[in-house]
Amino acid sequence: MFETVLFPLDQSREAVEAATKALDLARSHNSKLILLSVVQSERPEMHDHAVVATLLAETKARFEQVGVSCDVVEREGMPAFVICDVADELNVDVIVMGTRGVNLEAESGSTATRVIQLAPCPVLVVP
Repeated sequence: MFETVLFPLDQSREAVEAATKALDLARSHNSKLILLSVVQSERPEMHDHAVVATLLAETKARFEQVGVSCDVVEREGMPAFVICDVADELNVDVIVMGTRGVNLEAESGSTATRVIQLAPCPVLVVP
């Protein structure tokens, strides 16, 4: 049912919890998992590229250790729009994400809310 799962990853506690759900979903459907990191170009000082690279590598290793194929995609821009663009571009079947990720543009609403509104596929939001 879900051949490809997109998992936008940031440094929030919710993203770590959502990783377990993304992994479970990918394993139960024998899906390919795509890890996505989005750096906001307007606020690059808020992103430590070394920390993000380490987080991506550790998460990829964790997923592959249990037999889930995993690719990493890194992009720059506004997270909600980039997540939806990547989902469309890669024709993913579902997006799995936490409810409260790192959102530097809080006045525009949560990233999860915007993704739900704009996504070209179902979105599983993990509390």
